[in-house]
Amino acid sequence: MPVSKFKLTAMAASVAAMFSLPAFANSDEGRSEFKHVLMISIDGFHQLDLANCIQGGYCPNLKALTEHGVEYTAALTSAPSDSFPGIVALTTGASTRTAGVFYDVSYDRSLQAPIAGTPYQGGPAYAPVACTPGAQPTGTVVEYDEYADKNNTVLESGGINPDYLPRNPATCKPVYPHSYLRVNTIFEAVRANGGYTAWTDKHPAYEILNGPSGLGLNDFYGPEINSNPVDEYNATKTDACTRTGMPIDLAPGSGSQYTDSFMNVQCYDTIHVQAVLNQINGKTHDGKPAKVPTVFGTNFQAVSVGQKLVEKSIGVTGGYLDAEGTPTPALKGEIEYVDQQIGKFVTALQNTHLDRSTLVIIGAKHGQSPVDPANLLRIPHDLPSGNAPSGLLTTDGFGVGNADEDDISMIWLTDQSQTSDAVKDLDTQQDSFGKGVIYAGESLKQIFNDPATDPRSPDIVVEPTPGVVYTGGGKKVAEHGGFAHYDRAVALIVSNPELTPEVINKQVNNAQVAPTILKALGISPEALDAVRMEGTTVLPGLFSDK
Repeated sequence: MPVSKFKLTAMAASVAAMFSLPAFANSDEGRSEFKHVLMISIDGFHQLDLANCIQGGYCPNLKALTEHGVEYTAALTSAPSDSFPGIVALTTGASTRTAGVFYDVSYDRSLQAPIAGTPYQGGPAYAPVACTPGAQPTGTVVEYDEYADKNNTVLESGGINPDYLPRNPATCKPVYPHSYLRVNTIFEAVRANGGYTAWTDKHPAYEILNGPSGLGLNDFYGPEINSNPVDEYNATKTDACTRTGMPIDLAPGSGSQYTDSFMNVQCYDTIHVQAVLNQINGKTHDGKPAKVPTVFGTNFQAVSVGQKLVEKSIGVTGGYLDAEGTPTPALKGEIEYVDQQIGKFVTALQNTHLDRSTLVIIGAKHGQSPVDPANLLRIPHDLPSGNAPSGLLTTDGFGVGNADEDDISMIWLTDQSQTSDAVKDLDTQQDSFGKGVIYAGESLKQIFNDPATDPRSPDIVVEPTPGVVYTGGGKKVAEHGGFAHYDRAVALIVSNPELTPEVINKQVNNAQVAPTILKALGISPEALDAVRMEGTTVLPGLFSDK
């Protein structure tokens, strides 16, 4: 197997260690060459997708990155495989147990309900209640998705509405996403070492990456992906399609969000692209003079939409054609679009002479399941008499505080003493929710912290048969969030023009990206809480042993 040119000789490694630089440098110079790290998440992008698009010749820019990079063929994202814990793993090095972040919408028994219910919330579990500082908390849904926005119908949503946030019972003050995170981020570590940081993502709530200090990001941008491009266009407001000069889909399949259209999601992603191009050129995301970030990046949603959307108005279905992962024309188009945008990043780095001093990481917060369309079972759409596990429990009289149900079911009960009875109830109805594995009690403690002592751990997790999607209708052919292979098996490339190609088949985890980024920048991975707590290691194949 070829050896990376960035692996130092023993003598050069010793010199690097003396000056606290990483043993990850140009072998001719014997010193760190990395001033910047650009990390891109192609949400939903499997290693299988990468292999197929390289073989099929429709992602030349991604292929070029592998030709000067280390490719990890057995990379896994977080469990659960939602975007929120996925990005937390990539930027903290922490597992879900340690980070305490399960989903963008979850539940916390130690917090108090918001001042006001969001437009999404309903039912007694969501009802706002009075808050007296120091009083016993009631427990509450924690809403860190588009429904935490001041106005989620428009692209520039105005940020987070604090009235929609859970409250700290000791003070009755809102708990922002960054305060909810239990460990620090790479952005905090880089800033503490004099660096400049930036990130762009799909909701304002991704300010969670500021970390517990609230100060991790110099330049954060979170335009709302679930805003309404059609109404904004008709009202002559500035939406993503108008801003980028791209054609707009005026009648997306069913709904009114960028994710409801194969066309409109590309408009949205192009806003992210422009933000990163600005930053490569020494500007803020919106074009003001700034430094080139030490660590920065964004994510693409186009592939994820391409994998799961059924756009009824144009009669087009995304996803795959077969078990080999052959993409539908709709999905192939989204992959081609993302590849073209990555090519723009590479060209911009070359034009600014930053390509050799920038480490480029291509990964994915999550995968998507199923790949084989023959395995798809949408509940309740395909089983009219059935329901998702939380619905079955509610019907049978159990109190459900919150449930996250995409292609997994994580359930927080309002009365934890009912857990055993609830599990027995579900066990008698497995045909209704797609069968699978039920975790509770001791089995749940094998994957998460004990819900009796950790106020954020769900009481019950149902991992259904792969291919089951808990969707209310026929709008989707895939989802993510669960533990299935294609939920978690993601592409991962670490690239630089000075690297020689290497393929590593050893299983790695996305959490290893965070300490790798710090080490590449000459910062000790021990600066991360998760590294000290969990012993998260750097990715193999990049650094010489000292």
